[in-house]
Amino acid sequence: MQIFGVDIGGSGIKGAPVDLDRGDLAQERHKVLTPHPATPDGVADKVREVVEHFGWTGPIGATFPGVITGGTARTAANVDKSWIGTDIQSLVADRLGGAPVTVLNDADAAGVAEMHFGAGRGRTGTVILLTLGTGIGSALFTGGRLVPNTELGHLELHGHDAEKRASSKAKEDEDLTWEHWAHRVQKYLAHVEMLFSPELFIIGGGVSRKSHKFLPLIEGIRAELVPAELQNNAGIVGAAMAAAEKE
Repeated sequence: MQIFGVDIGGSGIKGAPVDLDRGDLAQERHKVLTPHPATPDGVADKVREVVEHFGWTGPIGATFPGVITGGTARTAANVDKSWIGTDIQSLVADRLGGAPVTVLNDADAAGVAEMHFGAGRGRTGTVILLTLGTGIGSALFTGGRLVPNTELGHLELHGHDAEKRASSKAKEDEDLTWEHWAHRVQKYLAHVEMLFSPELFIIGGGVSRKSHKFLPLIEGIRAELVPAELQNNAGIVGAAMAAAEKE
């Protein structure tokens, strides 16, 4: 079974048909840059561009970097503030000619995919996936069930939003060494661990491809610490899984 997944991010919008039997992309993903400003209309146009690249006309799952309830955005940290209160499901469905659309938080989508097909398979304790990218996304699972919209990247760390200190964007913007950045990530993980005592941290986002450069530098965390197996495709796969659940 194939369903289309699209991952809306602060820097890029990427999508592909997903093979839900394998938990992998059925075709090579297509990516376009997120428009700036990242307004609802501008982003919806880009989502349509990605979907039309494949000639897809069926159901679609989409991720969004913010809190989503009932298909509507409640926060918008790394995109334009005009998203707040926008019914994303209706907006994207209208732009795509009425195709059924399911929307969920981007890190929640990545977490769902990792728990089913990736690094969280078979884990029933408390598991936290963290996506380190433009910001920090989070997905919290207990007993295999998702607790949606946790947004742990906005925990306060040393007087700052944690994602302003420990995201991969912070590493790039401040030109931090792997060692310096890993120390910041370590402090963040220690704070999250104090609050939730997970048995497993899964580290996702684009930087997960280079996990060997920083995960071995992180010390003093009791939980098991592993890179995401689906890497940066997890959001696309999880979005498609969410859409398939509605079918």
